[in-house]
Amino acid sequence: MTYPNIREGIFFSRPNRFIAEVDVGGQTEICHVKNTGRCKELLIPGAKVCVNQSDNPNRSTKYDLIAVYKSERLINIDSQAPNKVFLEYLQSGRCIDGITRVKPEAKYKNSRFDFYVEAGERKIFIEVKGVTLEEDGVALFPDAPTERGVKHLNELAACIDDGYEAKVVFVIQMRGVGYFTPNIKMHPKFGEALSSAEFAGVKVVALDCEVAANSLEIGSFVQVKL
Repeated sequence: MTYPNIREGIFFSRPNRFIAEVDVGGQTEICHVKNTGRCKELLIPGAKVCVNQSDNPNRSTKYDLIAVYKSERLINIDSQAPNKVFLEYLQSGRCIDGITRVKPEAKYKNSRFDFYVEAGERKIFIEVKGVTLEEDGVALFPDAPTERGVKHLNELAACIDDGYEAKVVFVIQMRGVGYFTPNIKMHPKFGEALSSAEFAGVKVVALDCEVAANSLEIGSFVQVKL
């Protein structure tokens, strides 16, 4: 996926989870933050960031803040991007052979998963999680407690009993990490639920991304440690 109107800026502050003050070309701009997570380790005053200029004249904010430099590593923080790049990855044929159907936002009983995929006789539910937290070369999820994430994992495991395949895919929105692991320190129940889901037959996958100021695409598989 690509962003059409990227400019670099300097992050000043985040008055609330939806907006940030960013110096763009010497002028302070109020930017929409495309991630409601904490991102405290990234959105530090003075950090170099990338913003995308909107072409909608009716918007209250002119820019979206979509990526942040952490030292030399560029990390995409657009929370809508993981599903978009993973859909492109599915459609490329690199992920699952012989796909005949891809349905985003697919219902299953009382649940809604990010994707339902058919490939021959295979019927697969897939949940995608974006990862922006990195510590000492390790990618971690979540960066805040997520009961919704625990619920998704439990419901994926339930699909197995009904004859479906199920996957949870962690899209790491950066390159250069050593491995992925659940952030047990932040949310122990999520780590427990992920291990239980894998034991039940849910495939746990982590993929990093090729990140540029104006683009994001799936890169390579990353080792998962539970």
